[in-house]
Amino acid sequence: MVQGLGMEFGLWVEPEMINPDSELARARPEWIMSVGSRLPRPARGQQVLDLANPSAFDYVLGRLDALLTEYDIAYLKWDHNRDLVEAGHPAGGRAGVHDQTLAVYRLLDSLRARHPGVEIESCSSGGGRVDLEILERTDRVWASDCIDAHERVAIQRWTSLLVPLELIGSHVGAPESHATRRSLPLSMRAGSAIFGHLGIEWDLTRASEADISEMSAWVALYKEVRGLLHSGSLVHADVTDSAYSVTGVVSGDKSDALFAVTATATSASYPPGTVGLPGLAPDRTYHVRPQPPGDVADGNAAAWGAALPWCTPQGVRLNGRTLGTVGLRLPVLYPDRVLLVRVTAAVEEA
Repeated sequence: MVQGLGMEFGLWVEPEMINPDSELARARPEWIMSVGSRLPRPARGQQVLDLANPSAFDYVLGRLDALLTEYDIAYLKWDHNRDLVEAGHPAGGRAGVHDQTLAVYRLLDSLRARHPGVEIESCSSGGGRVDLEILERTDRVWASDCIDAHERVAIQRWTSLLVPLELIGSHVGAPESHATRRSLPLSMRAGSAIFGHLGIEWDLTRASEADISEMSAWVALYKEVRGLLHSGSLVHADVTDSAYSVTGVVSGDKSDALFAVTATATSASYPPGTVGLPGLAPDRTYHVRPQPPGDVADGNAAAWGAALPWCTPQGVRLNGRTLGTVGLRLPVLYPDRVLLVRVTAAVEEA
């Protein structure tokens, strides 16, 4: 059914975890990590299988291999929802975190060898599973279970210091965040999510026709700029106004760039100051204008007394040196709003 809709089927798994009230736990209590006679304090009703135990390792590998062999599964979301606390080998109580980590690498390698076409996503902070070794073995990492776009501005910025945008799972959530109960407009949710590996984590059957139309426009934009976002150079502007941040991606030949001007608070100054756009070629002339559908700031800029020549459909033409040093005046934005800026080499210099 899923494939018939033009999609691929994925499975959410948590293979290292075990419920103490399960047939496996009752049959193989020696497979559960512990420091001796007592089990670690449970978390989320779970304990952890000792994958350094060859029997436990073979069992988990066999079950995952059987699922991937029997069913047309294109993707695994590999979760890990509890920390390794008192994580010892039950036979002697020896510390087992290092062995467990190496065993997970072997498990991933074995599955890769048997099913090379399956994509695997590592989870976020659970188990500390976002590092350079895990990036060698997975196709994507989940930056955070919190997809509140306000929180994600900082989460994705700092995650991207290590992880390329195309590997950072970044989803458009529902109007009200399940994690924070914060309500945000679609432009903020989508405008932040496109700077990553875009997904939609929202029951669209509950969305209005207007939201569906706008979401379709965001998906179309993402498909248009995905090559730029996933191959260009990520840049962050120096912004003196703490209410604002500016993130962008500049293509390798410096002919195209997309920047996101994001406000997460109320600016202390009115109108806001200027910001330089880094990464552009100093001697090239660029066409600068807002990028639909992320081109509409709240209200009328002229009515706010801060009309900006670049913030119109026609935009302006400036060279890269001016954009990088003098920059653009920031638009007046309410908190938790995004305005996208497209910067492309002028036609005569393209």
